Amino acid sequence: MKIVVFYISILAFFLISCESSTNQVSDKDIKAIEQNMEEQVECWNQFDIPCYMKHYWHSDSLLFIGKNGVTKGWQSTLDNYLEGYQDSTAMGELSFDNILIQKLDKETVQVVGKWYLKRSGMKSDIFGHYSLIWQKKNGKWVIISDHSS
Repeated sequence: MKIVVFYISILAFFLISCESSTNQVSDKDIKAIEQNMEEQVECWNQFDIPCYMKHYWHSDSLLFIGKNGVTKGWQSTLDNYLEGYQDSTAMGELSFDNILIQKLDKETVQVVGKWYLKRSGMKSDIFGHYSLIWQKKNGKWVIISDHSS
């Protein structure tokens, strides 16, 4: 009986070890998400909001939560960005500072960080925080949920 318990314990340990290793964020996943965010910064700083939006899930199920409340859907999120940032002065120069990147499951990653908009010609620069849920859809990492404040 002790031998059976011993082997079951070893098997359980092995299965737990394998499961936890599959939930680790791979370097490839992190690099892909960071590259997507760098592309978003480039698009924003070229005053191209539709380009910035290409890394958001193009779906009515996209969720955006900001200072004005909850927005559902890619098109509604794009429309809000276009309305809120009508010119290069309002858009300013964007930068991101990721604080935390963690894998929630093998195809879902949470990124928490700080955003900055340096805006010359405005009264002041603005900044806030974000919590992004990235998910792999059709082999590409896209934002399915964005909570920015």
